Amino acid sequence: MKAISLFSGGLDSQLAVCLMKEQGIEIIGINFTTPFFGAEESTIKAAKDLDIELTTIHLGEEYLKVLKNPVYGYGKNMNPCIDCHAFMQKKAVQYMKEIGASFLISGEVVGQRPMSQTFSSLNAVDKLAGIKGIMVRPLSAKLLTPTIAEENGWIDRDKMLDISGRTRNWQMELAEHYGLKDYPTPAGGCLLTQQNYSKRLKTYLEAFPMAAANDLYILRYGRHFYLEENLLLMIGRNQAENQALVKNARSGDLFMKILDRPGPTSIVRTRQDLSEDDLIKAAQITARYGDTQDCDSVNVKVYKNKEDIINILKVTPLKPNETPQPI
Repeated sequence: MKAISLFSGGLDSQLAVCLMKEQGIEIIGINFTTPFFGAEESTIKAAKDLDIELTTIHLGEEYLKVLKNPVYGYGKNMNPCIDCHAFMQKKAVQYMKEIGASFLISGEVVGQRPMSQTFSSLNAVDKLAGIKGIMVRPLSAKLLTPTIAEENGWIDRDKMLDISGRTRNWQMELAEHYGLKDYPTPAGGCLLTQQNYSKRLKTYLEAFPMAAANDLYILRYGRHFYLEENLLLMIGRNQAENQALVKNARSGDLFMKILDRPGPTSIVRTRQDLSEDDLIKAAQITARYGDTQDCDSVNVKVYKNKEDIINILKVTPLKPNETPQPI
């Protein structure tokens, strides 16, 4: 008997796998990735330590439709948790059928998260996903309606648990019992739950409403300045962010770099024609974040395709009190 685990790599998802493996169920993990969440090295390591296969699936453009128009709305920020969980479960059912598995499992705990893990929200997720009775939640199973797997005798309901609420004492004891040591904190890895990131994402989608999913990875990095409604300047804060900005640049972006002085890499992204004033302002802000405190003026290289020089602008770096606030 095979089951698909919606596997985040967190403690609860690991415990759910342990409980099912004790009942002789073969577990295959599945992890969904988007610009906002997805498999980390710790997720891959957790699957390996538990000796389960892990498949990663990128959700891409379909997920953006869910994000922009959620049936059940958002949480405190831009997190459409109920719609998101339902969408992932639909995809998991498709994969389940492809590989001949019989049911799904997850590490969800009743009452642990206020939007997505109440009794009503769990029922809403199952209804929206069209998977009533297919999802087993081993950590809280005794508090929930019996599933198809239980009714058919594939798994023993008495060997599952009745954990509820936000306290994690029981999970910590179980972790010790199963020898689980290297697991992440329960803070959650979804950027959509973060206030600052959500503000950045909302502003970006207003400025670039036709953005593709791959365009959004760049929102994780750098300082972001909207010089006009549709004119975005992104400036790396360190070498790692400089490299990430370059890696996630798209066709049509312009790059900026201070010549002859240490400084950041900047990217200019726009839906409008750039004027010389636009470029000068972007170059002045770029220069402000370089090693230019003792300079009356510096040369800033403007280029595209990571190397083709368009212009070299001589600008005066802005003073801190003259620089607009980043988002």
